[in-house]
Amino acid sequence: MRKNKKAVIMFSGGLDSTAALCWALNEGYECRAITVSYGQKHIREKKSAHKIAKLLGVKLFDLAIDLPWLKSSSLIDKNKKIPNFKVSKINGKTIPSTYVPGRNLIFTAIGVSLADSIGANTVVLGPNIVDYSGYPDCRPAFYNALEKAVNYGTEIGSSGGKIKLLTPLIRMSKADIVRLAIKLKAPLKYTWSCYSGLKRPCGKCDSCKLRAKGFALAGIKDPSLLG
Repeated sequence: MRKNKKAVIMFSGGLDSTAALCWALNEGYECRAITVSYGQKHIREKKSAHKIAKLLGVKLFDLAIDLPWLKSSSLIDKNKKIPNFKVSKINGKTIPSTYVPGRNLIFTAIGVSLADSIGANTVVLGPNIVDYSGYPDCRPAFYNALEKAVNYGTEIGSSGGKIKLLTPLIRMSKADIVRLAIKLKAPLKYTWSCYSGLKRPCGKCDSCKLRAKGFALAGIKDPSLLG
């Protein structure tokens, strides 16, 4: 158990980032969370982030960035349809239209900036390469290389310390992430993973299907769909 350690969590309000946040809290970190709007078609997940952060007693920084070129992603461009693949075809071998260029690079840089400013030696992120859509910025090699760059370009790193980029879920299946979240008593009822901003998850996008697969394989009913 790590005591009196600060960590910054990049927090979307989804299943994975909520599991990562609860993991960090369980490890004894004093956490600060960041949620970012970057032009998504909806703000439903941001509402979840605020709800969960309040429940867990974690300070949440709510940021917005406006990068017009991110409209190359179907998560942002309202004229592009979000793909509806069979779950068996979501295998990480191709990069889908939902990929947001440089998103995890941008998010990690924001998290590192906060960490460097408050003396936190850890940034926790929730990427996964087992049950995922093939985004290149979810791979371990990316975070390993980025951590080296981070410590060349920060006050903490240049002063003999180190900022660690921790990705506790990166090699876990979605079912294992669900089991971990349940074990940590994460408030999964309030999480939002769907790429659409409807009242109920669409059940058609990659994120919905991978989430459903995870709960099914874990043998657990998704609390966000109950009542």
